[in-house]
Amino acid sequence: MHQDFTLGSGCQNKPVKLLSILGSNESERAASLLQHGGLVALPTETVYGLGAAINQPAAIARIFKVKGRPVDHPLIVHVSDWEMAEPLIAGPLAEYVPALVRAFTPGPITFIVPKSDVVSEAITGGQDSVGIRIPRHSLTQSIIRALGCAVAAPSANLFGEVSPTSAIHVFNDLKDTLDSETDAIVDGGDCEIGLESTIVDCRFDIPRILRPGAITKEMISAVVASVQSDVNSQLRVSGALEKHYSPRAHVRIIDDIAEFPSDSSLAGFIALERYQTPPQAIRLAMPRNESEFAQILYEALRKADDLNLDEVVIIAPEDTGIGVAIRDRISRAAD
Repeated sequence: MHQDFTLGSGCQNKPVKLLSILGSNESERAASLLQHGGLVALPTETVYGLGAAINQPAAIARIFKVKGRPVDHPLIVHVSDWEMAEPLIAGPLAEYVPALVRAFTPGPITFIVPKSDVVSEAITGGQDSVGIRIPRHSLTQSIIRALGCAVAAPSANLFGEVSPTSAIHVFNDLKDTLDSETDAIVDGGDCEIGLESTIVDCRFDIPRILRPGAITKEMISAVVASVQSDVNSQLRVSGALEKHYSPRAHVRIIDDIAEFPSDSSLAGFIALERYQTPPQAIRLAMPRNESEFAQILYEALRKADDLNLDEVVIIAPEDTGIGVAIRDRISRAAD
């Protein structure tokens, strides 16, 4: 179902500016906007991305302007399948890459590989490598196939702030910077996973995890002989800055309910449901397990800002499985 949302406050004497919210039956419309140089916010299983066709340099440049993103911070390139990815890659790949592709795609994993000349340095931030991902969301898959071209897309939010996991998050973040005549948001519902993709550097003999995600180190280790974690790599990748994923409210991490600050006022609280809510706190989320924690984390952080809370106190899950990615995002929000 197609909807139009008002941009800006407007007044009786000024024309109202509308931004299109496209529904699940409008893949062709979304692909047409991308083909003609527009920006389209796309749903994925991880978070919403702000997409531009990789053969539209002006649109690529606009991504950085709309988000307020540093131009040396690379974009992830999204493709419908590995066949679409092959022209973007320079040279032979490590022997383990096909096994990872078979095991985890389409899905929440990004492969860092040497880039070909097809990929501009504007996309890679001047680096000679590119991140490639095959998203699982059926709506974005259909849009990329209809476009017939790869799409560069970071998260569809203002740079450094909390990533969007619904279409309304994108609208609230970018309504003042998107163009109603050329751009649109595709509403694909709430994101299934809620955290950004695992980023794996595949340029070496052993794969290196640069950003943890739903595809965990344990899962990768079940497919390849060895894998390393290298979150301090010098390679610039999405979401690797010390300060990222941040609400306006201050984020504080504690290990146990006994550490909840007694002097906190207007404090939100996020923890697994087994933890009781402190009497002086506003419960923002009480997920039943780690997967649900990942799915609702960004929604809960956004709720803190909606409530104008001063602080969010979080008891993070254990540092295993997807808990590694949750703790990574929380720690960057708190720095």
